[in-house]
Parts: sequence; C-alpha cells; structure tokens
Amino acid sequence: MSRAFIAALSAMALIPFAAVAGDLRSDANAVFKPVTAAAAAKAVKNNELTPAKIELGKELFFDPRISSSQLISCNSCHNLSLGGVDAGSTSIGHGWQKGPRRAPTVLNAVFNAAQFWDGRSEDLKAQAKGPVQAGVEMNNTPSNVEATLNSIPAYVASFQKAFPGDNKPASFDNFAKAIEAFEATLVTPNSRLDKFLAGDEAALDATQKKGLRLFIDKGCSGCHDGVNAGGGNYAQFGAVEKPSAAILPEADKGRFAVTKSPADVFSFRVAPLRNVALRAPYFHTGQVWTLEEAVEVMAKSQLGVQLAPDETTAIVAFLGALTGDQPKVDYPVLPARANATPKPQQELATKHAH
Repeated sequence: MSRAFIAALSAMALIPFAAVAGDLRSDANAVFKPVTAAAAAKAVKNNELTPAKIELGKELFFDPRISSSQLISCNSCHNLSLGGVDAGSTSIGHGWQKGPRRAPTVLNAVFNAAQFWDGRSEDLKAQAKGPVQAGVEMNNTPSNVEATLNSIPAYVASFQKAFPGDNKPASFDNFAKAIEAFEATLVTPNSRLDKFLAGDEAALDATQKKGLRLFIDKGCSGCHDGVNAGGGNYAQFGAVEKPSAAILPEADKGRFAVTKSPADVFSFRVAPLRNVALRAPYFHTGQVWTLEEAVEVMAKSQLGVQLAPDETTAIVAFLGALTGDQPKVDYPVLPARANATPKPQQELATKHAH
C-alpha cells in the first residue's frame, strides 16, 4: 500500500470529524457571542465612559465609607478575587445581618439585560444605588453618602474631574454613574469558548466539546445564551419540577415581587454562566456547593432530563471553558477622611437588595 494511498485514506477519515467540529462551532456561534471590552462599552447607556470616571468608580467600589458602618464596600460582596462574588451562601451585611439572596457576580454584569435576581434595576448605575440604601447591606442614605463624599477634598476634586460642568458633581447620581463606569471594565475575555468561537479548534478538548454539544442539544442554551451565557431573560425556576425547598424556598417568589404578575411567581433572571466554575455556591439561595449538582438540578428542574454521569461531567467541563481572563485591578489607596466626614453608624434597619 503506497504512502499516497494511506495519506488519502487518512484525509478521508478526518472529513467527518472536521465537519462535526465545524458544525459545532457554527452552532455555538449561533448561541454565544464573545466577551470584548468594546461590547461592554457599547452596552452602557446614558453614561459616557471616561478614564477619570472609571478611576473614580474604582475608588468608590473599594471604599467602605460608602456604608453607614464604614465597614462594607462593594467589593465586600462582589469580591474581585473570588469571581465577583463572596464566599458564603448569602452576603453578610450591616450589623452582621444575613442577606436573603446570594450576591450576583459583578464580572460581565454590564451585559445583563437587567440587574439583581429579580431584574428590578435596569442597569448598573441603578443597581449601584440599591445595596447602599438596603438596611441589610450598607444601610446608608443618599444624603449621607453625599455628605461623606463632599467632606473629603480629594473626592471633591475627583468628581469635578469626572463630571466637569456639573453644578453638583459629588452627588449620589454621579456616585452611581462612576460605579457603573468602573464595573463596565470588569469583563473577562479570552475564555476557551471565545477562542473556539473564533476558530481555534484546539481551544476546547474532546470532553468540553461533548459538553458544549450536550449544552446545546439538551436545551440549556435556550436560556443561557448571548455574550454572558445568560442574564438576558427570565425563567421560572422549577418549570418542570420544583427543586427542594432549601434551593427554592416558598417565601421568595422572585420577579413576582417586582411585577405582581402571577406568571412571574418563582421567575428569576437567568443566571449568567461566564466564570461559573469560580463562584460556588450556586443559585439565588447559594445552597448548592458543586457545579455537578447544580447542573443536575437544572437539567431535572428546568428540562425534565436525568443526565448520565458522563453527560454531567462533560457539561461541567464545558462550563469550565467559560472562565476568561480575570480583571487585573490595582487595589486603590483611598483619600483620607476629613474632620467633617460623618462618623460610622451602627443602627439596624430592614430593607433588602440582592
């Protein structure tokens, strides 16, 4: 048998594999879009992104003096070292109160159609105001935030630079816009999935490709799609079969609290899956600690499917391919307080956010 004939046979044998790989990439590109800084900037509305505003937003994100106790910053619950979340089931806020829901990740949040699990805030600047005022979280008021910011000369100068021409630059509204500007930079490009979408055949291994195919064919991608592999729509949790009461407690009706529509009972914004392997525990209650269990719960509750062990393994492997480059953020040195800066307060109140 000649070498030419053997080479021809080998080439023919590769054709079906190449076709399958090509079909998979085509199908994946129809479902997902890559994470890019340009797409993130385009997603921000009515808030010009400038270097001064982004830098100010970074300082504010890490400043615990935005909370009334002056102990809790945005990064406390949306820790950039932990995938944009915290390590517990639900966040601990003002006066050691336990929040009712798990903090959603801040990474790639700019791509979500709305913010919070129930979607009650339309964008990141609206979202930024919620935890500040929530009694169970930062327990602060807009007026006290403004008093704090305006009492610190370095912040006054930074707000004037970030919002030139504004008659009241260090305002609560501008605080929220600066936070949004910084958070819009917290994107995670260059995941293995993104590289595969762009044509790098070797970016996913065989198990991850099997998981991607299962993810599409089983119906997971019907909700978890787009740039953020979710975050773009709402779905009723337990559409086919309700999970346990620990995972889906009866008292939390989800988006129903916002819309008062019976159709929205137990509906939540679909969780974005970018970097999901970094941020256990899972679901709005934070009661599932492994990705394997989370995948099996979703398959059974949302799709009515019992996955085989090798299918679960493959889907989990694929989800690991959604981890992108984590933001490189220098921890800021914050401006010093002044004599007029409000002192910490410890009173408890009762309002929720996440």
